[in-house]
Amino acid sequence: MARITIENVTKRYGDVTIIDRLSLAIEHGEFFTLLGPSGCGKTTLLRMIAGFIIPSEGRLLLDDEDITRLPAHKRETGMVFQDYALFPDKTVFDNVAYGLRVRRFSNQQIKEKVGQMLERVGLGHLPTRYPGELSGGQRQRVALARALIIEPRVLLMDEPLSNLDAKLRIQMRDVIRQLQQESKITAIFVTHDQEEALSMSDRIALLRQGKIDQLDTPEGLYARPGTSYAADFIGAANLVKVLSQQTHDHSVLVDIPGGRISVSAPTPGPEACLAARPEHIGVHSDNSQPGRIPATVVFRRYLGFKATYALELADGSTINADIPAAHDAAYAPGSQVFLSFSQACRLVAA
Repeated sequence: MARITIENVTKRYGDVTIIDRLSLAIEHGEFFTLLGPSGCGKTTLLRMIAGFIIPSEGRLLLDDEDITRLPAHKRETGMVFQDYALFPDKTVFDNVAYGLRVRRFSNQQIKEKVGQMLERVGLGHLPTRYPGELSGGQRQRVALARALIIEPRVLLMDEPLSNLDAKLRIQMRDVIRQLQQESKITAIFVTHDQEEALSMSDRIALLRQGKIDQLDTPEGLYARPGTSYAADFIGAANLVKVLSQQTHDHSVLVDIPGGRISVSAPTPGPEACLAARPEHIGVHSDNSQPGRIPATVVFRRYLGFKATYALELADGSTINADIPAAHDAAYAPGSQVFLSFSQACRLVAA
């Protein structure tokens, strides 16, 4: 078992608080992602779990063992760094074998284990290559193999895909997720990329200024954001000013610039805004249905499978709508249109 428990952890540097009384439980075998922009504290939190940074307050547990002040090399964790941190003067084989040699495995055991691991990551044909002779994706696989071969209880990854091109990043997402599931290992992954987080994770903690803004599954975080910060960071939702709101039966009537619409989500309180994802907004030529809001087309971008519109509301604010190509009427800039809002739109805390 490898359950990570974080209890009221704080990290300060002088008067600056990086992590602020954060509590969190990461379950055994879970692929858990710490997501957020630069400076939100996600890497600091990961390095506290790894043992490279000691918390100012609070404690960390691995299962029932307090590891708050346990040295990093005794925590049974494997780490994959952003820059891979491979030994440039060692071959692929020797880089992967390093942790086993430190643990005094026999030469025969090392040969067998490294060979098996290189096959698992698709590098069985390159054991004698040096890091400088490898592609970015291959170096990433070496770093993963080196971390996994010591059979750690927890795999820690700090922005491991950020140095790869777009196509390789997508490929390596699948490799990392498959290896994690095969190993049945607890994995903690740090990224600022929402697409990586959504596509790989069992759960995501969205961090904001050293605190958890929302903790949820990928589906929950995208479909049910609780704050304007979460709605904007995940999927870049439109945040529309709410002029007033009124609960009516099982829905909420919301006044926004240009008219009134109905949403099904519960209201978060008086200080709220409407989070409307671009795919949840329809663009129409007429006002034949109730709840349609007038708008003016600012511009249209054709993207093959969809068209993206920038639309100006009555108060001069601009929102975006994504229309499937099959349903796009190709409205020209300056066109007067009417917008419909899906029940999937939500009121969130401003």
